[in-house]
Amino acid sequence: MPGENLSRDEARERGRLLSVDAYDVALDVRSAVASGADAETFRSRTTLRFRCAEPGASTFADLLAPSVTSVTLNGRELDPAAVFDGTRIALDSLAAENTLVVDAQCAYSRTGEGLHRFVDPEDGEVYLYTQYEPADSRRVFANFEQPDLKAPFTFEVTAPEGWRVLSNGAQEGEAEGGRHRFAVTRPISTYITAVVAGPYHYVSDTYRRTFEDGTELEIPLGALCRKGLAKHFDADDVFTVTKQGLDFFHDHFDFPYPFGKYDSAFVPEYNLGAMENPGCVTFREEYIFRGKVTEASYEGRANVILHEMAHMWFGDLVTMQWWDDLWLKESYADFMGAFALVGATRFTNGWITFANRRKSWAYRADQLPSTHPVTADIRDLEDAKLNFDGITYAKGAAVLKQLVAYVGQDAFLEGARRYFKRHAYGNTRLTDLLAVLEETSGRDLAAWSRDWLETAGVNSLTPQVTYDAQDRITELSVLQEAAPSHPQLRPHRVAVGLYRRQDADSALVRYARAEVDVSGPRTTVPELAGLERPELVLVNDEDLTYAKIRFDEGSLATLRARLGDLADPMARALCWAALWGLTRDGLMPARDYLDLVRRFAGRETDIGVLQSLHGQAQTALEQYSAPADQERAARELAEGTLHELRLAPPGSDHQLAWARHFIALAASPADLQLLQGLLEGTAKIDGLDMDQELRWTVLEPLAAHGVADETVIAAELARDNTASGRRHQVRCLAARPSAEVKAQAWAQVVESDVLSNALVEATIAGFAQFGQRELLAPYLPRYFAAIEGVWRERSIEIAMEVVRGLFPSWLVEQATLEAADGWLDGHPQAAPALRRLVLEKRDDLARALRAQACDEAAGPRP
Repeated sequence: MPGENLSRDEARERGRLLSVDAYDVALDVRSAVASGADAETFRSRTTLRFRCAEPGASTFADLLAPSVTSVTLNGRELDPAAVFDGTRIALDSLAAENTLVVDAQCAYSRTGEGLHRFVDPEDGEVYLYTQYEPADSRRVFANFEQPDLKAPFTFEVTAPEGWRVLSNGAQEGEAEGGRHRFAVTRPISTYITAVVAGPYHYVSDTYRRTFEDGTELEIPLGALCRKGLAKHFDADDVFTVTKQGLDFFHDHFDFPYPFGKYDSAFVPEYNLGAMENPGCVTFREEYIFRGKVTEASYEGRANVILHEMAHMWFGDLVTMQWWDDLWLKESYADFMGAFALVGATRFTNGWITFANRRKSWAYRADQLPSTHPVTADIRDLEDAKLNFDGITYAKGAAVLKQLVAYVGQDAFLEGARRYFKRHAYGNTRLTDLLAVLEETSGRDLAAWSRDWLETAGVNSLTPQVTYDAQDRITELSVLQEAAPSHPQLRPHRVAVGLYRRQDADSALVRYARAEVDVSGPRTTVPELAGLERPELVLVNDEDLTYAKIRFDEGSLATLRARLGDLADPMARALCWAALWGLTRDGLMPARDYLDLVRRFAGRETDIGVLQSLHGQAQTALEQYSAPADQERAARELAEGTLHELRLAPPGSDHQLAWARHFIALAASPADLQLLQGLLEGTAKIDGLDMDQELRWTVLEPLAAHGVADETVIAAELARDNTASGRRHQVRCLAARPSAEVKAQAWAQVVESDVLSNALVEATIAGFAQFGQRELLAPYLPRYFAAIEGVWRERSIEIAMEVVRGLFPSWLVEQATLEAADGWLDGHPQAAPALRRLVLEKRDDLARALRAQACDEAAGPRP
């Protein structure tokens, strides 16, 4: 739609022209409980007060709405038909001080963008919540939708009687006639305003803190979820982590939490993990666990809670000028989430998870053709939407970890404190942050910024070691390389660790360590010269820098023989991550990686690392193994997984992780028979609780292999007729091995908008099953014929889900690559964001073909 994709140039000009004094937004959502067409829209009335630097100038306000009832500018009524084009309201002849009043009918969302309306299938209750980032508040009220036009907001929401209604500010007084009015906010950006409304289950608590000067801070805490999830809601643990985070950030930031209350709303059909709306943080309700999960899931939830809390300062208090500097909030929040996780909670191994999971995300993104610097070139809102990626989050966080090693933790945190005080309630750019860090560290960070923030790509670090006749190190060097497409070599502060066994049966332990500043293609480490020969040289020990790690031949041989003997969990996680990088890069055959997983994953003590290994092993099998060997590799991996499952302590996290991995791999008649027995209660594994979530997990492969039909799936839904059960049912139905089933799933997702965002996601997940290549082959040409229409006609969130999720990754063949290239060559004028998504998936496919060639080149197995 014309005008929907706001450009940076347009925002810059409007930001130069305007400053905003206040918003007063009144929403009437009583229609949410109606039926049919009456439940499609709600009334939105916005009063917007703003100033113009050039009286007489023209600008526009943003609004995505089915209709506008009235527009009044400075008391002058404007004809909606003349000034509103569906996305923008034209504003001419501005005064120095202006008041704009817009009365509109806005649409409830079924895509998770704007004001989302969800009807609970369990009890028929209706739940609402908003989600805006980067630019969907204009679907709910008229505004200037750009982050630098901050203002105080006052919200008033008229809702059905008995509903709980929340916004950024605290509610003022009791609701009268369903009308809830909220305290005015501090100046904030439009994208972090929020409304949550419905018959939510609500739990309250209070955070209190006394500062050194005797000042007391009291923050009302709330946690809420759908009524149907209340029996599963462990609000006490959410409050515990929230209080620990507030203590930690108050200890380190020296700026009291500025937004009054702190509500945590767990909401249905949420597209993201969470959103940092000040005073009203929203989370996906899957963080409320309906069945047994491993400790890694609780750690993941705690990390998200702390990530969003860090945003209260990095992002909400101080906000980037435009989306170019999105990293100013996301990289910091990602880093601070892990920093606080380790420093304040029971999850003291959080940096291991960061090294193993978050950085894997970053390394993948940084090797795509769409890679970009941490501080990016964001031309428009579609660019912004796609840059919520592994670079902006995880690479940026890893770079900040490197910066802490470079300037010191004290200087880094003092820089943050000055940054908050200097720019509170304002907007910043990269230079503003560098200025305070240069002040506190005494270092010139311009070169560091150019190397780490303003250039793209990931370096590789490889040890090179020579020995004398007595098996002592004569020289140890670190070689640095870069991809030809991004040849920048960078300064790296790294630790180099030397590991060996004390005797033949003991663990591999570190016996020497040296820190060094790596620069250029080759850097020697003189401190390690003269030491006895190590069995393993680990560059980037302790994970100080952001780089792909390689091994010398001796170290790689050690890992092949005794990776499980490596005692330190961080060192082990780094080695696993490096081995996975070799496999993804086509430098290690997939069969070798799978062999390492079969032999050593059972000895992995960190549950998060183990679950990562399981996911990577499945990818290695399905994407990177030579096609002629896949059946054998799948059988061996499933057999090894079942063996580890039976060895795992009953009731343990490891047992559950191995069970889920086995379920995902099960394909043989015997394996499927075991799964069917577990579902029906005729088979049992001691300690494994077949709760409802695990039952659905078991049912999907049974459906995909034709063992469970629609009747069985319907019977399971009858046991669990909930929103979660409905999503699982849809996924299982789409997984069935039938041409008719695939055609129906395709039509529902691609050719219709009947499904909500959550059911689109579930249908796509069920549609693309490993082992159903022949059924899915006809959708290769249909995909490329459909995607431009999908991008044009659907919301960007749904379009992204379809374009990514239905890319024919299941056909790892040269023909698929040629089809992708043909589409890219034939559609040079397609939307840049759409081309980027296809290019990324095409690159994943090309990588898989290279990895398969590497595996095939290893020759026939005995």
